[in-house]
Formats: sequence, C-alpha cells, structure tokens
Amino acid sequence: MKPKQTTSKSAFWAGYRDCTPFLLVACPFALLFGVAATEAGLNILQTMAMTVLVIAGAAQFTALVLLQENAPTLIILVTALAVNLRMAMYSAALVPHLGKASPRMKMLIAYLNIDQTFGLATARYPQETEWTLADRCSYFIGASLAIMPAWVVFSYIGAAFGATIPDAFALDFAMPICFLALIAPALRSLPHVAAAATSVIGALALSWIPFSLGLIIAAFFAMLIGAQTELWLARRKP
Repeated sequence: MKPKQTTSKSAFWAGYRDCTPFLLVACPFALLFGVAATEAGLNILQTMAMTVLVIAGAAQFTALVLLQENAPTLIILVTALAVNLRMAMYSAALVPHLGKASPRMKMLIAYLNIDQTFGLATARYPQETEWTLADRCSYFIGASLAIMPAWVVFSYIGAAFGATIPDAFALDFAMPICFLALIAPALRSLPHVAAAATSVIGALALSWIPFSLGLIIAAFFAMLIGAQTELWLARRKP
C-alpha cells in the first residue's frame, strides 16, 4: 500500500490535471466578466472584489445585468443568491465524500466549491473506492487550484484591458460552452433530464418577467419536477 502522503499528492495532481481542460472556456469566461463589469460601471477594485468574494460566474453576470437595469438592491441580492442556490445542493451531494473533514477544511472546500470542482469530484470519487478522506480533499483542492487563479487573473485582464480586446474575438461563446460541458455529463437519469428541460423551458417562457425573476421561478419548478419524477420512478419499482 502506498504511503498516505504519496496517494494524497497523486490525488492532488489528478485533480489539477482533470480540471485543466476547463481553462479553455474559463479564461475567456473570466475575460468576458472583467469587460462586462467595467462596462457596467464597476472600477477594477470593485470588479476584483466581486471576483474573489463571489467566485460564481453565473451569479456575477446576473448581478451585472440587474445593475445595468437599475434594479433595486434587494432584487439584485435575492436573484444572485437564487442563482447560487445550486451550491447548497452541491454541498449536500459532497457530504458522503467530504463530510468528515475538519471544520477548517470544510470552510476551504466550501469556498472552492464551484461548478467545475463539484462536477469533477462527484464523477471521480465513486471510481476511487480506495481513496482516503485526505485523498478526496487533495483531489478537490488540486482541481480548484487549476482554475481559481486563472479566473482571478483573467478577470483582472478583462477589467484592465478589456477596451483593447477586438469585438471579433466574441468572448461570449465561453459561457454557454462552459455550462454545457458541466451539465451534459450530469444528465444520467430521467429526473436529471426532466429538471434540465423544465429549467430551459421555464427560463425561456418567463423571460418577460422584469429583473430576471423568471430564472428563480423556472429553477423552483425544475427542482419540483425533478423531485416528482424521482418519486414517480421510485413508486414504479417492484
């Protein structure tokens, strides 16, 4: 059996390598946020504070859109929090794997818990049945350190030099590709597909509601449909 330190180091670099491909879309995504933030009226300090404290691209872009629409502060906060409610579900899904970590480690993992790190971790953990808790934590941190610094650095580049980036680069391609890469592997069952379809249909049908509140309503119905589909499947089992 390998020494614990060796396996944890291997797990760290495995996480780092697994997350590296996401840089292809995360870097343009971060650049786009930096550009959009300055165009919305934020200075570099405000942009970087939002990037470092929130670390959630979808919520950050949602807040920017609402800022440009002069939405009330309460609406901006509630909507951004609603977009980030998925992080609570991510945390619950990680409990079986990381729930026994120390309080300090849990705080670090909570800060580093983003779409990419969660998606990679939940896909890799079931495959590594011999990993210890330390190995799983190392994998998670390794994955986060592959993408977090790049997110911060490219957000700064976008905020500082965004005006010089030609429009021909079309950085807005990064956002949909990033989320498609994360969502597609997660559609493993009928409840997942039902929830995803409901969220898409609901978001499009309710796009007319001011301040992007249709997203919150669509998310609520998506969770409801997904849960009901899972219960329906459970009742059909012999």
